[in-house]
Amino acid sequence: MYASGPVPVSGLQCRASNPVQAPMSATPESSRKQAYEAGKLAKRLRHQVGQAIADFNMIEDGDKVMVCLSGGKDSYTLLDILLSLKAKAPVHFELIAVNLDQKQPDFPEHVLPDYLTARGVPFHIIEQDTYSTVTRVIPAGKTMCSLCSRLRRGALYSWAAENGITKIALGHHRDDILATFFLNLFHHASLKAMPPKLRSDDGRHVVIRPLAYCRESDIAEYAAQRAFPIIPCNLCGSQENLQRKQVGLMMAEWERQFPGRAETMFRALGNVAPSQLADRNLFDFASLGSREGAGRADAHGWLAGYAGEPATDDAV
Repeated sequence: MYASGPVPVSGLQCRASNPVQAPMSATPESSRKQAYEAGKLAKRLRHQVGQAIADFNMIEDGDKVMVCLSGGKDSYTLLDILLSLKAKAPVHFELIAVNLDQKQPDFPEHVLPDYLTARGVPFHIIEQDTYSTVTRVIPAGKTMCSLCSRLRRGALYSWAAENGITKIALGHHRDDILATFFLNLFHHASLKAMPPKLRSDDGRHVVIRPLAYCRESDIAEYAAQRAFPIIPCNLCGSQENLQRKQVGLMMAEWERQFPGRAETMFRALGNVAPSQLADRNLFDFASLGSREGAGRADAHGWLAGYAGEPATDDAV
């Protein structure tokens, strides 16, 4: 079990996320251009994260934020950007990185502790053998993500409750949110995605997604520039037929043919008109245009006499 180092969270000295650059006069033109583009990318990501935090009031004064660190590009970027923003944030908050060691075979246990110690970030490693549970319950060749994520969420939520965490930060980005929307649309007949901020079902935790406005391609480029020590997920990384992966390919093809479509679709998630859909729980269609005192017939009344009749393709 790894514990936090001697550096208190409130004493973190956060530096800008830009890679170290050589003096401009001593670098070739190509290196200067690369450094300039890297700086632009870092600035864009910091702006997008800061905007999302402000728009959804994700982090408040006195918050203790748990950054869930998986070892992937998204969570590394999330932690890095939050550290850079913390230095100039208008409120004081604490950050602690938490990783769940699921006891997957060949998992490099030293990577995250070494990285976090070098950066002076307080951290905690939860050790829980969810790998054995998932591989025992899920038949070979079947998707493991659903059960794996539930077990992981349970472990992280429990630790957060025991350690005074006020916000749980996850590394989901704009494309994750859109992919979830389409998965729910195609497979669950529901219009819902991942909200940038939510309260857990039991009401005990507030989950935030500060990368909600960030594109996955930007995050991948940023992670490569920063040379984060990426840890691949060997549990499910070889499952090429995951529905989420198929949706991702669909979205990528749309974006290739129609640049900007992903951004338009994402903005649509924040521009909902309930009266233009068909959810009777969100909008009172039944009383719309009703004449006072005219009364309403229930479904049984309207369907009386039609029971048992076969449906026809040309029914109006």
